[in-house]
Parts: sequence; structure tokens; C-alpha cells
Amino acid sequence: MHNPDQSQDISAGEVLAPYLHARAADFLRGLRLHGESGSDTAGAEEAARTLRGAARRISGTLHTFRPLLDPAWADQLRTELAWLSGTLALEHACTSRLVRLVDALSRLSNGTGGAHHGPVPAARGGETTGLTVGAARAGALLERQLTLARTRAHSASLQALGSARFHAVADAVALLASEVPLGPVGAAPAAEVLDAPAAVAERRLLDAVAALPLTRAGHPYNADALALATGETQDAPWHQTRLLLRLHRYAAEALHTAGEPDPVLFEAARALERHRDAAEAAAAAATAARTPRIAPATAYALGVLHADQRHEVEASRFAFQHAWHRTTAPVS
Repeated sequence: MHNPDQSQDISAGEVLAPYLHARAADFLRGLRLHGESGSDTAGAEEAARTLRGAARRISGTLHTFRPLLDPAWADQLRTELAWLSGTLALEHACTSRLVRLVDALSRLSNGTGGAHHGPVPAARGGETTGLTVGAARAGALLERQLTLARTRAHSASLQALGSARFHAVADAVALLASEVPLGPVGAAPAAEVLDAPAAVAERRLLDAVAALPLTRAGHPYNADALALATGETQDAPWHQTRLLLRLHRYAAEALHTAGEPDPVLFEAARALERHRDAAEAAAAAATAARTPRIAPATAYALGVLHADQRHEVEASRFAFQHAWHRTTAPVS
């Protein structure tokens, strides 16, 4: 991951600092938007999205380039940013999951195709009538469960943003906007020390991708993601790859693309994000189906919905495999 623009006269800290300063400025902009949003729901969502994105990028950069930074400072701030971004992400995840599942139920009960171009096998033919009967109750059950989860997540976000812990994080990021605490290695020439941490992140990603069944994923509708015994357990390596790809993307932003996302890597990352969303939606449908004393038609609709989302998991794996083979940035 050599950067040809690095000069012997530029230190590693001088290369990293502008990226971290810019991401800290993004964080502070999100904080300002949050303060100005008031009762504006859309404004609050935009503020939370800005805060999450900046927090993830700062945290990822601190993780990858820790050898160049003050390690105690980097570890402390990274831990706090992970807490904040995780807390803020919960409400958005609950909202998008509910929308996804309700839309999928509507599509399936109407017999129209989705991302995999057709209803799942369990919902074909005369069985569509049985699905329609249970879809309304299944949707109502999911709405109750996920709305409750979203309400709790919203309360947790408000508590977090009003806490002394958050204000300490905001103060630390405000300082980062003007100064990056470096370790001794950070003063070394960038050409000598900056590529190594980024190469470690890249190698971890390449190893994770190599362990994925990409050949199998390259065949659409191979039904691996639907296997009852192993379907969900297969997801973990893909989720880990998503996180490693995120770290690699952020390292590339810091070193090569002036802070702008790499569009080729972004396509692969989006496929893995869709994979996560579908897997979590399938899990939510399965959880709802285990609700005691629900009607058989409701359970049936939730089962079809679960299978549909596992099909979406499979389709996302196929999309990642397709995008990854067009990716030119990661090289072995």
C-alpha cells in the first residue's frame, strides 16, 4: 500500500494529521447540527449520522495507525468513540430494520419479486393466500417489538448525548481538531513508517476474504445462506470482513484519496452492509416467530419472511463476490 506522494521531508504525523483534523471537524459539525435540530427529526437523524460517520473514521484511524500515536491517548479515545457510535447506531438500525421487514412482508404477500427476482419458494402458488392472512398480524407484531426497541435506543442515545462521558469525548475530539498526540514513531519520515500499519490492515482483510467461500458465493441462489443448521453461523466471517474492509477503506482515505471514499471499495462495502442488514432482519423475524401463543398463520408469515431475508443474505454475498473481483485497490 505504498503511497508514491510521500516525501522524505514529510513526517508520518504530518500526513495523518490533516485527515484526523478533518474528521474531528466533521464530528464537531455533527454536534452543532444536533444542538440546532431541536424537535426536527430529520435534522436530528442527519446530526447522528454525521457523528457516527466521523466517530467511526477517527476510531478506525486510531486503531490502524496506533504505532505512530500516543498509545494511551489513542486507546482511550478509540474506546469512547466506539461506545458513542455504537449507541447512536442502535436507533437507526431498529428503524431501518422495521421498514425493511414491513416492506418485505408487503412484497411477499402481494406475490411480487424483490432483490432475488421472485418470492421465496415457500410463498409460491396457493400458499401465498396463507401468507396474506398472517402478514398483517406478523407486521403488527414486528412493529410492536421493533418500535419498543427503537424507543429504548432513542432514550439511550439522548442519555448518551447528555452525559458527562459524551462531553468528555467531545472535548477530546475538539482538541484533536487542532492537535494530534503522536508517539516517537510519528515524527519519523512518512515514507519509512506510514505504509506498514496500513499494510497490516490490508493483509488482515485479504486473509479474511481468502477464507470466505467466494467461489460458492459466485453462484447465485446457491441456498447456502438458507441452511437451517449453519445459515446464521456462516454470517460471522462475513461480518468480520465488513469490519476489516472498513478499516482498510479508512486507511486508504487517510493516505491516498484526500479523505474521499474509494468508489471501488465502497461498492464492496455496501454489499457487506446489505448482508448485515439482511442477516439482522432475518434474526428479528425469527425472534418474532418464537413469540408465545401466536397464530399459526402469523408464524407461517414470519417463517416466509425469515427465508426471504436469508435469500437477501445470499444475494448480498453474490454482490460482494462480484464487486470484490473488480476491486483493484487491495493487492497481494
